[in-house]
Amino acid sequence: MDSGVIEGGLNVTLTIRLLMHGKEVGSIIGKKGESVKKMREESGARINISEGNCPERIITLAGPTTAIFRAFSMIIDKLEEDISSSMTNSTATGKLPVTLRIVVPASQCGSLIGKGGCKIKEIRESTGAQVQVAGDMLPNSTERAITISGTSQAIIECVKQICVVMLESPPKGVTIPYRPKPSGSPVIFAGGQAYAVQGQHAIPQPDSSSAAISSQLTKLHQLAMQQSPFPIAPNNQGFTGMDPPAQTEMNIQNDVIGCIIGRQGAKINEIRQMSGAQIKIANPVEGSTARQVTITGSPASVSLAEYLINARLTSEATGLAAN
Repeated sequence: MDSGVIEGGLNVTLTIRLLMHGKEVGSIIGKKGESVKKMREESGARINISEGNCPERIITLAGPTTAIFRAFSMIIDKLEEDISSSMTNSTATGKLPVTLRIVVPASQCGSLIGKGGCKIKEIRESTGAQVQVAGDMLPNSTERAITISGTSQAIIECVKQICVVMLESPPKGVTIPYRPKPSGSPVIFAGGQAYAVQGQHAIPQPDSSSAAISSQLTKLHQLAMQQSPFPIAPNNQGFTGMDPPAQTEMNIQNDVIGCIIGRQGAKINEIRQMSGAQIKIANPVEGSTARQVTITGSPASVSLAEYLINARLTSEATGLAAN
């Protein structure tokens, strides 16, 4: 498959996530939302913008390939227009390059870079765009940012080629999407206790009255779906009566399962207590390099347990890389 197939209108549904600064997003939304409304109508793509009050925001484009790239072209044109208008008093001649970031699952970045960097080099040379894949994952996620710079046409062609690679190499394992945060630490609520998330640690917050907890919980639940990388559980059963039971399975390599279990099961018990989910780790299977981990509970509890496990794995991987 090549980018010409995508451009030719192959009936594939794509999702592209753009990471932008608040000022850029404001320009794309336009006065009273007129600009983004026009983009939606003329492109036919679904365009969703994450909640405000954050230094960064995510713009998600979804739909058939033709609609996606029509919307993408309109966004690039808008950014180019903003750059030109900001340089009206400049002595610079010619068009200035546009720079934007897209967000992709880290598990797909290896295919995008290629062996010895051959794939990313090929994309740079064939499109004329500058492409840089971030080495680190975005906070509280398993996604990385890809920074692309160049002319509008070079960027569009570059993103088409990136999409081809992503279609050919689907993401592996669990993907925790990056969701920009307002200033201050994210807060989770589990087991009747509020925690502030700092890195991979959840710091218990001071006790407060039942009325205050109830009020805080209501607000947190309302914000959870937009602003939290995982839903929020008010107690060990999650939102009992509101959420149906959920179950997910993860396969974790034998060489890192110890960091999830901890000494005498201390770490896995901590994750169970904090998330409120039931977590079962299957016995080793002869000939298998991985152990199956089954997580059961409310959707809130399951998501929180997945997040805590992935945070632990990321910490372990970072420690191994440092050594």
